[in-house]
Amino acid sequence: MINKLVMATNNKNKLREAREILAPLGIEVISQQEAGVDIEPVEDGVTFEENAVIKAKAIYNAVKVPVIADDSGLCVDALDGRPAVYSARYAPKGQECEKILDEMKNVPDDKRTAYFECCIVYINGEDIHSMSGRCYGTITREKRGMDGFGYDPIFLYGNKTLAEMSPDEKNKISHRGEAMKKLYEYLEKKKGE
Repeated sequence: MINKLVMATNNKNKLREAREILAPLGIEVISQQEAGVDIEPVEDGVTFEENAVIKAKAIYNAVKVPVIADDSGLCVDALDGRPAVYSARYAPKGQECEKILDEMKNVPDDKRTAYFECCIVYINGEDIHSMSGRCYGTITREKRGMDGFGYDPIFLYGNKTLAEMSPDEKNKISHRGEAMKKLYEYLEKKKGE
C-alpha cells in the first residue's frame, strides 16, 4: 500500500500539480527537500525518459521509498525539435520565452507548431514504470497570460496559452497532466493489489 511518495523535484509548480492530481488516491506527495535529500543528479540523458530515470534512481537510492521523477520540455518543429531535453537550460532563467520568440521571429504562422512532452518515472525497488504525455499547440508571437511557468506564456493550445489557463484547465490538457493521469491509473491499480 502506497501512502507517501517523494517527487524528485523542488519545483513548487510541479509539486502542486502532482499533489492536486494524486490527492484523490490519498497519497501524500513530498518534495525531495522535504524528504531531506539535497542532490541534483546530472541529467545527461538524450531523452526525457532517460533523464527521468536518472533522477528517480538517484532520489530512490537516497530515500528507499517510492519516488516519481519527471523530465519534460518544449519541442519546436521549426527549430528542429529544440530545445527538447535542454528546455530548462536553453536560456538564462526567465529569458526562455524571449529566446524562442527571437529565434522564431521570421517563422510564418503555419510553421509555428510545437509540442510539450513529459515523461514520468515511478520507482519502488525493482518496480520501475514510465509513462509519458504530449500536448500539441503552436508558438505565439508574444507572451500572453500570468499563470503557468517556463514556456507556458508562448505555447498556444486552442485559443489560450497555457499561462492563460486555470490550473484545472491546464491539468486536463497538459503533457504533465496526461502523464500524471497515466501515473494515477497505475498507482490506483497498485493500491488495489
